[in-house]
Amino acid sequence: MTTSPTRPRWLTFDCYGTLIQWDEGLLDCVRDLLQRKGNTDLDVARFIAVYDRHEHRLEQTPPHRSFADISRASMSLTLEELGMAFEPDDGERLIRRIGQMPPFPEVVATLQWLKTQGFMLCIVSNTDDDIIAGNVAQLGGCIDRVITAQQAQAYKPDHRLFLHAHALLGVGIDDVLHICASPHLDLEAAKGMGFRCVWIDRGTQRKPLPDYTPDATLPDLANVPDYLRSQGWVNE
Repeated sequence: MTTSPTRPRWLTFDCYGTLIQWDEGLLDCVRDLLQRKGNTDLDVARFIAVYDRHEHRLEQTPPHRSFADISRASMSLTLEELGMAFEPDDGERLIRRIGQMPPFPEVVATLQWLKTQGFMLCIVSNTDDDIIAGNVAQLGGCIDRVITAQQAQAYKPDHRLFLHAHALLGVGIDDVLHICASPHLDLEAAKGMGFRCVWIDRGTQRKPLPDYTPDATLPDLANVPDYLRSQGWVNE
């Protein structure tokens, strides 16, 4: 955990699972897919676990591929592993669904409050520009910058994505507070790079890293204002 007392100039956010309802949207997408495949007896959680394994491996396998291509390949490999036929539309349905996933109920109001306090807000996300555009459009015009794996040509937890983001924002690690829901992607990068980090633990059973303690652990974004107040970083 870092100890810098300075007020961050920028708040950076993971998108999916932090601002946007990733798990909920993915569950709905997989249920629809299995119904179309006539395989409703398959455990949805098992499908998602297999899909996640393929996606994370492909993200870290050179050469860099777009998130859309990785999503298509991960869907194909998952269906093959689970004994189902892959059709091209299976991947396209998933990609379309991602951009339509809505924010959590408290997110827009919290982002609006953060803007009134003078914070600059940036998303740093493992995705493509055109996919995330649909999600950002639902965030009330509060986001100042969106930096993606497509732009950096690197996926979290690779430090290059965060280094690219910090360079574009013109900041050092003491100028940023990162807010995220993913232990194995964002917290892993925070541990290695030393930037301040708040973990949003929404009760999804994701486990914290055993050798890293974030600056704060909060149940949702609605608790971020109180954390910032506790640090003396707001002027109400």
